[in-house]
Amino acid sequence: MSAPLLQPAFSDPVLDAQRGFRAALKALAGPGLIQTLHASPSLEGLAPATYALCLALLDGDTPLWLAPSFDTPVIRANLAFHCGCPLTSHRETARFALLDAEDLLDLSGFDLGNDRYPDQSCTLLVQLPSLDGGAGQAWRGPGIQTEHRVHLPVAEGFWREREQRNEFPRGLDLFFAAGHAFIGLPRSTRVTRTAEELA
Repeated sequence: MSAPLLQPAFSDPVLDAQRGFRAALKALAGPGLIQTLHASPSLEGLAPATYALCLALLDGDTPLWLAPSFDTPVIRANLAFHCGCPLTSHRETARFALLDAEDLLDLSGFDLGNDRYPDQSCTLLVQLPSLDGGAGQAWRGPGIQTEHRVHLPVAEGFWREREQRNEFPRGLDLFFAAGHAFIGLPRSTRVTRTAEELA
C-alpha cells in the first residue's frame, strides 16, 4: 500500500511557523551563523530544515519555483496544501526557489529586484548534504563583527554566478539547509577565499 501523498507539517502551525520565521531573520541578520530547528517535520525529498523554511516563509503571495530534483508529487502536494503557495514553472515570476547544489551553476532568470523595490527579488532555498566540507571562505559585511569562516560544499562556479547578479541593493538572498540546520547569505555579504585556500 502506497503512503498517502499529504504528510504532517508543523505540530503547532502558528507557533512553529513564527519560530521558523524568527530563525530565518536571525540567519540573514548574522550571515554564516548556524541556526537549528529541532522540532522540524520531515518530508520525503526535503531535509527538515528545508521543509521548515518552506512552511515558515511561503504563502499564497509567494510563487515558488522547484528545481527538477524537488519537482515531485509529494513535495508539490504538501507545499501547495500546507503553504498555499502557487507553483510556477517560470524563474522570472518566482519569489522563492528550491534548489540543490547541482542547480547553483545557473542562476539566470531569477528576479534580482530593482533599485526601488529590492525586496521583491527571489530568495533561494538551497538544500545541501552538509554545511561543511567545502573550500574555506571569509564572509564580511553587515551583521558580522569581523568575519565568519564558512566551508559550504558548493562548486566554485556558484560564487561567480552570485557575484554577477549582486549589484546592491539588487541581488539574491540565500538560505543553505542541511539536516535540521541552516545558514543565511544575504546579498550584502562579501565572500572571499581564505588565505589558506589561496596559498
